[in-house]
Amino acid sequence: LLVRYDLDAAKRTLTRDSFASREPGMWKWRELLPHDGDPVSLGEPETPLIPLPHTGGANVLVKDEGRLPTGSFKARGLAMAVTMAKQFGIERIAMPTNGNAGAALAAYGARAGIETIVICPAETPEINVTETAAYGARVYVADGQIDECGALVGKGAAEGLWFDCSTLKEPYRLEGKKVMGFELAEQLGWELPDAIFYPTGGGTGLIGMWKAFDELEAVGLIG
Repeated sequence: LLVRYDLDAAKRTLTRDSFASREPGMWKWRELLPHDGDPVSLGEPETPLIPLPHTGGANVLVKDEGRLPTGSFKARGLAMAVTMAKQFGIERIAMPTNGNAGAALAAYGARAGIETIVICPAETPEINVTETAAYGARVYVADGQIDECGALVGKGAAEGLWFDCSTLKEPYRLEGKKVMGFELAEQLGWELPDAIFYPTGGGTGLIGMWKAFDELEAVGLIG
């Protein structure tokens, strides 16, 4: 599922100058985000581009997503997913994780007052399990791999125990991750880089950035 917007209407009001005049941060792109109320936020900043001049290439930049709440780019997607879960009145959410996504879900779930369940495979680093539990999630470590944990979450969702926030099981994590693409375009003067190297994982950030560039082109902000 992909969220769609009235891009023709957005095109009439969105300009480069209008974005430049707004308070920086994830939520300033509101015309191209799905929520229609206050977001569930922990203060998501616009993350900086850090030049790496000594890596063999003069134009290598790193977008420092570690400055986001919970310390990873996973915060973007889960901030949006939890925002929409709250908007739709969902009271219990769950996901499988073997890394940073579970902590982000737990943090934003706590912020929203939504009960959070996270199922981790046995190979998950202890620091991730501990962090997720510290935010208040119910964490289960299963004797299996991530796909088996995903099957458990899916089974519980089918039985009505919770809503499944797994990768690409709902459309809103993409909408949070795509803000990386919005920020890249604006930070680089509305000229996209030749290449983006991205730790793809489940793919939401990759698809999200593609969607961001598609929408920016549709409203005339990039060529």
